[in-house]
Amino acid sequence: MSPSTHWLWSVQALVPCGESKGIQLCWSCPTGLAGVENSGLAWDIGAVDAGRRAGVSQGMAPWCVCVCVCVCVCIYADPAKRLELYFRPKDPYCHPVCANRFPTSTMLLRVTRRSRKKQQLDPEEQIQPEVQFEMEILGIVTTVYKFQGMSDFQYLAMHSGPDGKQTSMYDKVLMLKPEKEEFFNKDLPLYIPPPIFSRLDTPVDYFYRPDIQHREGYNNPQVSGENLIGLSRARRPHNAIFVNFDDEEIPTKPLDAAVQNWKKVCTNPVDKKVEEELRKLFEVRPVWSRNAVKANISVHPDKLKVLLPYLAYYMLTGPWRSLWVRFGYDPRKHPEAKIYQVLDFRIRCGMKYGYAATDMPVKAKRSTYNYSLPITVKKQGSHTVSVHDLKQGLGSAGTSGAKKPPSSRYKLKESVYIFREGALPPYRQMFYQLCDLNVESLQKIIHRNDGTESECTERDGWCLAKTSDDLRDSMSLMIKQIIRSTRPALFSNTTSSEDGKEQLAYESGEDEDDEEEEEEEFKPSDGSENEMETEILDYV
Repeated sequence: MSPSTHWLWSVQALVPCGESKGIQLCWSCPTGLAGVENSGLAWDIGAVDAGRRAGVSQGMAPWCVCVCVCVCVCIYADPAKRLELYFRPKDPYCHPVCANRFPTSTMLLRVTRRSRKKQQLDPEEQIQPEVQFEMEILGIVTTVYKFQGMSDFQYLAMHSGPDGKQTSMYDKVLMLKPEKEEFFNKDLPLYIPPPIFSRLDTPVDYFYRPDIQHREGYNNPQVSGENLIGLSRARRPHNAIFVNFDDEEIPTKPLDAAVQNWKKVCTNPVDKKVEEELRKLFEVRPVWSRNAVKANISVHPDKLKVLLPYLAYYMLTGPWRSLWVRFGYDPRKHPEAKIYQVLDFRIRCGMKYGYAATDMPVKAKRSTYNYSLPITVKKQGSHTVSVHDLKQGLGSAGTSGAKKPPSSRYKLKESVYIFREGALPPYRQMFYQLCDLNVESLQKIIHRNDGTESECTERDGWCLAKTSDDLRDSMSLMIKQIIRSTRPALFSNTTSSEDGKEQLAYESGEDEDDEEEEEEEFKPSDGSENEMETEILDYV
């Protein structure tokens, strides 16, 4: 059933909005009526171009238009989206004005004015016509969109010639019909305007901060004069120790500053308990990823940033990159440490694997197809973590909604660091430790050279050459089988499992270069919990 069957759209009332000469348009929805208030003049409502900017696709509900305002079901269904108003709907470079959504409890009235002229007996006598008003309540308006902001800067497709005369380029940059090759080979001035000029549409007062009064003995951080753009404050270091694979020595104790930082934060028994739990984890297993730690103990993320440099150092390169290693332990000298090596695994997608990127059950965290401009999204106010919250071991996760018990408030699911057969990874890119691959066939690949390890290399560590490639091939085949079982329509031309293994091995071996070209390129998302680049930035 198409969404249009659930929605009753109507332009039943176009009523004045007070003295602002604005207009209000209301339409009915499953939960009541919704309205749009616009302080503009509508000279000809019937002549408004209804579908120019709508881009209506099959199965989408009809659009309701008021002065080039297109309201669709998806905007009403998402409270975080703002309504866009285009004053030039036929201009694709027009920047919209956005309306915010507010709850309301008003009534929509239909007022009918009927006038009847009385029979005039005396030609010189002026008789006022008889006027009657009829009112009908159409419904209750529960939601209203109000345009309270300013319009963004507008930049027309114009070119200034040598004589200063402005020339329009719309007929040269807009393709209104199928064109030949000559249209694309024209020599035109460069015209690439940004999607928006200003991220804000409401004026704000900017209060300049006074000069900061530092304590005695404070020295300004050294900042390179070549890169001062966007500098607000120096990054707060957490005093972590970074180690490369080529470094000869490894640290045996933390920096004094890291010890002092943790002593300042560790102010209650809960913090001391977390410290003891993390010590026990490093005693049982000397190498951990941050996700694995967060899945085993409940600790505030901001406190974990301070606690990890107090108990371990961070590997930047080599087979243990992006992992935290216990002080005094050198995995390069212990062959049994190969089970703690990291595996960078990415879910493969492409037509050669039987499914495209859009068919993957594991959706990307960010997509250009679902991108919204900053001005079109109403951001919810986030709870700021205060010093009091950190001292009490509380955070934003426990301030709203149902509170979790303290023992599991900040814990992550095991799937963020453990791979099991029959289960899909939560993200398209995962950093697994080899000991967390809980599949017997994968463990056999890892332990093929037990007892015969002779050299630790930067690429393969203590494992045999191309062990990571073999693990990725096997894991990709398992994921393909999971997708085949859940979505058999994607694999209409089914083949035997043996043929699939041979084809997969061939593609990952001799045709490796082609595979890299056809696979979807992974683009890390901001603030991801599973990317080493984000974690490094916390400590630089």
